[in-house]
Amino acid sequence: MKRMVVGITGATGSVYGLRLLELLRETGGWETHLVMSPAALLNIREELPEGKARLEALADVVHNVRNVGASIASGSFVCEGMAIAPCSMRTLGAVAHALSDNLITRAADVMLKERRRLVMITREAPLNLAHLRNMTACTEMGAVIFPPVPAFYARPSSLADVVEHSCMRVLDLFGLHAKSEKRWQGLSKEAASLVSGAGQMEGN
Repeated sequence: MKRMVVGITGATGSVYGLRLLELLRETGGWETHLVMSPAALLNIREELPEGKARLEALADVVHNVRNVGASIASGSFVCEGMAIAPCSMRTLGAVAHALSDNLITRAADVMLKERRRLVMITREAPLNLAHLRNMTACTEMGAVIFPPVPAFYARPSSLADVVEHSCMRVLDLFGLHAKSEKRWQGLSKEAASLVSGAGQMEGN
């Protein structure tokens, strides 16, 4: 059985963590380890009805964020990687500077030092220079910065569609490729013919 760590921090968008856990449970064959920051718990209470209970029920193991001696704090804990969903700018900065000041940032540090996949679903806009530099530092260490940008070509009809697409893309990064009609299928025949016609005009 494969294992994944899911961290949820205080940025808005706790639904991303929830949907990732749901998809991993639906897929089967994955053991999930969940850790939530105190700020995340505040956001979850505002954003998701009965969110804390729902999240804990979906995870196979729930860790206290203050327990830096937990299994996921060690490189000997074998797993596919970690997703921080969502990732606050505070957590981003702590990971960028290897602070390891709670279980989320320690587990993230473990992923980087062990060269495992770390995906950070960063939620902030606009970005200041410190944010950008921290993103660069994490990228240089091997993390994937993944702002949950909507894919309008998929023509989402609800917030759930937007969340679903981003979570599907995140799981792609862990080798879990769910079938979905929302994946890019190429230009429509009508659009392709317009592009072809424009190319012919340029050639003339």
